[in-house]
Amino acid sequence: MDWLTDSKIPVGKWSKAVVDWLIDNAAWFFDGLANILDAMIAGFLWVLQTPHPFVVVAVFAGLAWYLRRSWAVVAFTVACFLFIINQGYWEETTETLTLVLSSCIVCMIVGVPIGIAAAHRPKLYAVLRPILDLMQTLPTFVYLIPAIVFFGIGMVPGLIATTIFVVPAPIRLTHLGISSTPKSLLEAGEAFGATGSQLLWKVELPYAMPQIMAGLTQTIMLSLSMVVIAALVGADGLGVPVVRALNSVNTALGFEAGFVIVILAIVLDRLFRAKDEV
Repeated sequence: MDWLTDSKIPVGKWSKAVVDWLIDNAAWFFDGLANILDAMIAGFLWVLQTPHPFVVVAVFAGLAWYLRRSWAVVAFTVACFLFIINQGYWEETTETLTLVLSSCIVCMIVGVPIGIAAAHRPKLYAVLRPILDLMQTLPTFVYLIPAIVFFGIGMVPGLIATTIFVVPAPIRLTHLGISSTPKSLLEAGEAFGATGSQLLWKVELPYAMPQIMAGLTQTIMLSLSMVVIAALVGADGLGVPVVRALNSVNTALGFEAGFVIVILAIVLDRLFRAKDEV
């Protein structure tokens, strides 16, 4: 076996060379991206933390009614947020919501157009598929290394690592929804003289909307699963007390923060899942 290990393929050296080249030649891009993401994060934090917590709870209650038209869901949403306030994790929850909302915006802006393009170009999806598999199967801690190198410590590297891990979900589900549009609907649209863009906006996207919304739900859930990992690179939120509890073997703190994360995940799932789901 020595002969095989002696001719080791220098994957690590190649990766380091790529990172070094990006640092030397694309620092302007990463600085600009960091400024944009910082501004978006600061905006969400201001919206969620400036008003009284009860005002934010009332807004989420109104959103629950608008989306679900169910008093049970509204009451459940209010009860969950009041429980979070009671446990003393309101600030951390707003920071986690900021990370989740920012991740959703970035992932949907990037993922939906790529999914549409891949659905219309099978060869493109054939190239994307192994890349998406790699993005979802590579250990998430690996994403933290280049995130720290390019963006330092804070919310931005946590957001970048979360986005890389999460963005395959909306790409795959958008591709599935668009590519599964029945040919009969497309042929009917073409028979009425619809252009390619009209077919997309009036036939394919409406048909694929349930899958796209499923992609949004998956984005929210996967973003929450990255909360603790993002805390390791300085991202604020509910991951911080979990990491602190792990370092100090504090069972009470760990269960408190973990339970709050679960409550938040359930609330967001109830709000944004498809209406025909149970």
